[in-house]
Amino acid sequence: MDRLATPLHCLDSHGLDYDTLILVDEADREIGYLGKTECHQGAGVLHRAFSILIFNGRGELLIQQRAAGKRLWPLYWSNTCCSHPRRDETMSQATHRRLKEELDLACPLRFLFKFRYQAQFDTDGAENEICSVYIGRSEGPVHPARGEIRAWRWISAADLQAALASDTEKFTPWFRLEWERIMRDHSHEIAPLTATSAFGE
Repeated sequence: MDRLATPLHCLDSHGLDYDTLILVDEADREIGYLGKTECHQGAGVLHRAFSILIFNGRGELLIQQRAAGKRLWPLYWSNTCCSHPRRDETMSQATHRRLKEELDLACPLRFLFKFRYQAQFDTDGAENEICSVYIGRSEGPVHPARGEIRAWRWISAADLQAALASDTEKFTPWFRLEWERIMRDHSHEIAPLTATSAFGE
C-alpha cells in the first residue's frame, strides 16, 4: 500500500528563491557568501542550512511534497520545512521566518543536531550543506506557500518508517539521513512533543 498516495492537500504552482547564502568551512564557520543558484551548481559549494520537523499532539510529523518547480528534488517528499539563513541573519531568525513563509506556522523550536552531507541530484545540481536540525510542536492550521509546496500531510512515525522502507526514493536525501539519526539517537526528545505541557525553546 502506498502510504503517501492520498495526501491531505495539494497545490500546483512554481516558485524561485534568489537568496544569498552563507558559505562555511567543515566546522560551520562563516567564510563568505554566494548566490543560491551558484551554491547548488555542479557538486555544490558548502553552505549553511537548516531542517525543521514539526509534530502534533498525536505524535504525527508534518511532511511536505516539494513543488514541481523546484530545481532540486521536485515532487519528492521531505520534512516539514528546510531552507538557508540569509546573510546577516541568525539561525533563530531564519528558522522562524521560513516556517512562517512556507506554512504560516509559528511555534517554539529546539535544536537537535547538525550534520554535513552532499547529495547529487543530477550532473548540474547538488546539495552540499552543513544542516542544523530543529524540532517543534504545532496544532495550528497549515497554509502552505504555493510556490514551495505541492502537497502535505501529517504522518505517524510508524507509517513514515514503513513508507521509507518500501519506497525510499520518494524522499529527499537529507530527510532520510536526519530521520534515521533522529530515530537512532533522539527519539526520547520527540516524546515530550506529544505531551499536553508547554514545549519551550
